[in-house]
Amino acid sequence: MKTLHVVTLMGCLAFSTLGFSQDTLTISKKEIGQKALAKNLQIKIANENFKSAQADYRQSNALYLPSITASHTAISTTNPLMAFGSKLNQEILSASDFNPALLNDPAKTKNFATKIEVLQPLINVDGMYGRQAAKSKMDAFQLQTERTQEYLELEVNKAFMQLQLAYKAVSVLTKANQTADANLKLITNYFNQGILQKTDLLSVQVRVNEIKNQLQYATSNVQNASDYLAFLLNEDNTNKIYKPLETLDNSIAIDVMNTVLSGNRKDIQAMDKASQAYEKMVLSNKMSFLPRLNAFGSYEMYDTSFLGTNAKGYLVGAQLSWSVFDGFKSIGKLEKAKADSQKSSLESQQYKAQSQLELNKTNRQLRDAENKVNLSKLAFDQSQEAYRIRSNRFTQGLEKTTDLLQSETMMAQKELEFLQAVFEYNFTKEYVQFLTK
Repeated sequence: MKTLHVVTLMGCLAFSTLGFSQDTLTISKKEIGQKALAKNLQIKIANENFKSAQADYRQSNALYLPSITASHTAISTTNPLMAFGSKLNQEILSASDFNPALLNDPAKTKNFATKIEVLQPLINVDGMYGRQAAKSKMDAFQLQTERTQEYLELEVNKAFMQLQLAYKAVSVLTKANQTADANLKLITNYFNQGILQKTDLLSVQVRVNEIKNQLQYATSNVQNASDYLAFLLNEDNTNKIYKPLETLDNSIAIDVMNTVLSGNRKDIQAMDKASQAYEKMVLSNKMSFLPRLNAFGSYEMYDTSFLGTNAKGYLVGAQLSWSVFDGFKSIGKLEKAKADSQKSSLESQQYKAQSQLELNKTNRQLRDAENKVNLSKLAFDQSQEAYRIRSNRFTQGLEKTTDLLQSETMMAQKELEFLQAVFEYNFTKEYVQFLTK
């Protein structure tokens, strides 16, 4: 979680008071959440990754379903063996064809063969475990997609709160600008009456220029916030600017947060599924040392003319095959699968430990943020009261101009710090919820 600096906050994103040529689009928190889930590019990428894993799993259907191919072959040959075999398949052999002269030097023979082949797997134990691995992989990508959606929801909420904070900051700076202008008018009158010196007037003018500069930075950066929100929503933000429907709360709701990492978190479940996939691949490679049993069959039609079916025949059978030795290829694949499985298990343990560490850290940050909100609220209230007292005393000639300016600057700064603290607490609370979801 990145913390906004107070200086950045003062130059934060806004536009409401100075006017823009862009179209203003009012958006609600619920609306942008729905748009992000439907249009965000990261979600679409995650969905495509899931579809890819799903396609890999569907390929494993070949373990149970037959493979059917059809072909049509045309040949013209004077090869003795091929010529004799073609006539035999066409069922047109005669006694004269056994003449040694014709057998050794046959005339040109044509053969058209139509063939339909069926291969049916029966027992392939390694393929069964490979299919289970593909299923675990597909489940892992589905869980990762769901976790990506949860993260996007968090990021969109953060961006929306930053936009709220930006508008609130501009409101504070606008109010500070109005106060500075009022002070400048008062100081100018006093200067014209000869009550104050030129240095007092110049100090106030400097302060007014500072606030206007901060406000200018705010209006310059507002498009950046809109652009980022548009990026999350995958929308064109040209000549457009977003404005939140809901305003930033000036208070926080204290909740008791969970401090224990949930095993039902989607990303953790995805890591477990990935480990299961690697375990199944180890078993698949082990089972590759066992024999495989497959059935096969074909139906063949032969003729002397194209697509002819004068002669017909079929073939059915079964094959038990066993790869006895393949030059350590299978052994190497098994060793690699074991190493990958062990690596996945260690990565899963590390990820869970890091996630618990992050949760503990964020819970402490939440307590610190709560304390910061309370202290910054107290400081803001005190700065308001201090400015009120100094302003009254200044009109009575009992305070220096520099003291008034310092008090006015402090009040604006403390209000911005308070708003920043509220934002940090609310986002940290959402982040804790995300970590324990």
